[in-house]
Amino acid sequence: MHKDLLAHDPGRWIPKLEAMLPRGQVVTTASEVERLSKDFYWYSPVLERQLRDKRGDAAVRARNVGDVREVLSFASREGVPVTVRGAGTGNYGQCIPLRGGILLDLGELDRVLAITGDGCAVCEPGARLGVVESTARKAGWELRCYPSTYQKASVGGFLAGGSGGIGSITHGVLRDNGTVRRIRLMTVEEEPREVVLEGGDVLRALHAWGTTGVMVEVTVALAPRVDWAQLAASFPTFDGCLGFAEAVANGDGWRKRLVSAFEWPIPAWFTPLVKWVPKGEALAFFEVAQDQLGALEREVAEAGGVVAFVSPYHEPRRGAQLSDYTWNHTTLWAKKADPTLTYLQAGFDPVRVREQIASLKERFGDELLMHMEYLKSGGVVVPGALPVVRFTSEARLQDMIDHCGRIGVGIANPHINHLEGSGRWRPDDAKLVAKGEYDPRGLLNPGKMAGYTPGRVAA
Repeated sequence: MHKDLLAHDPGRWIPKLEAMLPRGQVVTTASEVERLSKDFYWYSPVLERQLRDKRGDAAVRARNVGDVREVLSFASREGVPVTVRGAGTGNYGQCIPLRGGILLDLGELDRVLAITGDGCAVCEPGARLGVVESTARKAGWELRCYPSTYQKASVGGFLAGGSGGIGSITHGVLRDNGTVRRIRLMTVEEEPREVVLEGGDVLRALHAWGTTGVMVEVTVALAPRVDWAQLAASFPTFDGCLGFAEAVANGDGWRKRLVSAFEWPIPAWFTPLVKWVPKGEALAFFEVAQDQLGALEREVAEAGGVVAFVSPYHEPRRGAQLSDYTWNHTTLWAKKADPTLTYLQAGFDPVRVREQIASLKERFGDELLMHMEYLKSGGVVVPGALPVVRFTSEARLQDMIDHCGRIGVGIANPHINHLEGSGRWRPDDAKLVAKGEYDPRGLLNPGKMAGYTPGRVAA
């Protein structure tokens, strides 16, 4: 790491930054800088301990691409770290600055620039996914994939930190099927360059936590709009619930957007829904095409389940949205009920999933509660999971992770604050090469790509 980056002096550079930008764009109020320095890192008790005292020195509210260019040029000249912030809905501490510096807030770059005739959304990075979804549906399209936080989450933040979500059961995760078509990225140099990434090159920026450049425009492929229906079904046993969810997930005849399954007592923590949920039973959530709702209700009954809740999918939102209780929103509801709870991110073997679950339950019992989210990855239906974990110690958490590895359950560890430990990294990763080309001094989110050495470009 460059000595000048580690020793940067805010008292030296903040006045220069304030003089360079219009009044009000540079934020130095301690409470506001603190707020902009945080995300939902506290989902993890490990990250909560590691990151609670980390914050930037000043924030800049960028209002256009020109502001982004000026700030990145300034940072390069002055040797100041820059951490890019979207909506702050991530769970990994990805937008928490480890070495102070500038928080570059892209929240005001929030326009949906176009919904194209061939079904793409062209957006500024701060565009809220809920707005993109509403805009696209009015034009006959919809998002292929989005997180449970979509009403607040930004499209740039999702691409920088996310992977899958609602819609992934049909369209795959973000890296699949050309869902991310184009990214305009700005480099951190004294004369910042705009780089256009297309095709496989988008992997240089996807899930890179803003370490490889600053997104200034993204283009994502959409899917034709479907009128969706929501259904929740309860089952006396989790095994029966899992079997039915698995059948729908793998059934080619179902047009679906969401397939989730929850072990009891997770459903008890969905406070607004408990009036519909039989006590002690497992619960499955589905979004299927409206014209398939009747068939799904009949199959639930034939499988020994009970339909607990049915509703159209509303956009703009009115009433209950089952997706508000899925993916990592499940963890949020769990933590509201018991702050000692946390989670893991796991991928089970489609053939061995029951054997693997049995092994975990035998070893950990109710310390680990099953929450399954079905998705496609590389064209294969995968039983993904965000199990709810009762946290007692870091050693016990690591024991769970190690046991998952021994039985063939993949873990993307949400309790690690650098890319190399997140489960989506290879030593020859395109991100490492991009870091050297687009951020040669290592000023972007320093510390989050732990293996990068400034000035050294990976072969």
